[in-house]
Amino acid sequence: MKDKEYILKAAKDQNVKFIRLWFTDILGMLKSFSITIAELEDALEDGMGFDGSSIEGFARIDESDMIAKPDPSTFTILPWRTTDDSTVGRMFCDIHYPDGRPYEGDPRWVLRQQLERASKLGYTFYVGPELEYFYFKSAQGPPIALDAGGYFDLTPLDVATDLRKDTILTLEAMGIPVEYSHHEVAPSQHEIDLRYTDALTMADSTMTYRLVVKEVAMNHGVYATFMPKPIFGQNGSGMHTHQSLFKDDRNAFYDPNDKYHLSDIGRKYIAGLMKHVPEITLVLNQWVNSYKRLVPGYEAPIYVSWTTRNRSDLIRVPGYRPNKEDAMRVELRSPDPACNPYLAFAVMLSAGLEGIEKSYQLQDPYEGNIYELTDSERAERGIQTLPEDLYEAIKLAEGSELLRRTLGEHVFYKLIENKKVEWARYKAQVTDYEIDQYLPIL
Repeated sequence: MKDKEYILKAAKDQNVKFIRLWFTDILGMLKSFSITIAELEDALEDGMGFDGSSIEGFARIDESDMIAKPDPSTFTILPWRTTDDSTVGRMFCDIHYPDGRPYEGDPRWVLRQQLERASKLGYTFYVGPELEYFYFKSAQGPPIALDAGGYFDLTPLDVATDLRKDTILTLEAMGIPVEYSHHEVAPSQHEIDLRYTDALTMADSTMTYRLVVKEVAMNHGVYATFMPKPIFGQNGSGMHTHQSLFKDDRNAFYDPNDKYHLSDIGRKYIAGLMKHVPEITLVLNQWVNSYKRLVPGYEAPIYVSWTTRNRSDLIRVPGYRPNKEDAMRVELRSPDPACNPYLAFAVMLSAGLEGIEKSYQLQDPYEGNIYELTDSERAERGIQTLPEDLYEAIKLAEGSELLRRTLGEHVFYKLIENKKVEWARYKAQVTDYEIDQYLPIL
């Protein structure tokens, strides 16, 4: 772990002039302010004050003073240069009240609370998200793709190979290991998978990843977006999240004697996810546009089911290396890459731990095509559906005791309030579809 002395020496040795202190609001938007190198020692010791009243989901004006306390373990040098060619470092921060108490509106703190809950049960929570995104020619007007490539296509169709390469090199320069990268199904859609690690590190890495993807794209004169469904009639972008619990160095999800190599703990974890996923979907898919992706026909799940093979199910137990203990994990396929990763990982873990603590029972998987079942056949099997739109997700979230307990009162109510405003604004819009369909005939 990097400590105060290490940071001060590294900053001096690398001639760092500025340090950017990073944190997120409740929607997962990256926030930052800079300090000079002269302030670094004090910042590491006591944190830096800032006004939290303008940050979404943070403090009211009458209680706006906040302290950003840098996490030394997250120190790294930003590999891109500023306009004056100075060296800049960055650290993620935990947010506190001036009296030193953790701020309950800090998404990083929300995740820490669930990790502490898992730790008390003897578990370490590991995640490996697969974040998909699009490259377009600009952020203005209708989305114009850079290529017509498809899944795993290479040159000449995949013209963004250099963009992905530069992104990977930048991530690795910042100490973030990458496992895979490839062209995805839709035109100009791509995926770079980060190597699995503990959930807090991965949430920080996910925030960094999204910034790096956009920064590299901008440097190449194009625009990268994590919008879940930017193109009608094409696959949207997901954040399939592989997750596992370890006790010491043993995978708690692995059982060599089980038909699926899945332990009793793993089964209960999946059962927890399946029972609670409708009510936590507001966190995993938080935008109006998120629900344009969660429709039949585009490899995104809409039914609450699990499988070992079918990639249209909500939860999959991958079988790439069925006899390898470390490789056993659970893949949740509904989240999208525009979520807040701190809150998303927190609610996933909370739902899974609920299944373990309350011994939820898991039915055997349905290995057929769940979309070919009739409504009555799905009802007979007790198969739930995910919310159809943001409004339904809000209603399910409002009634969720688990979500309120996981997020804490502050974040829970602020998130609900924000999403109600978003839905009201969206509902009042007159869309191009309505103009095209109704203006000529009504």
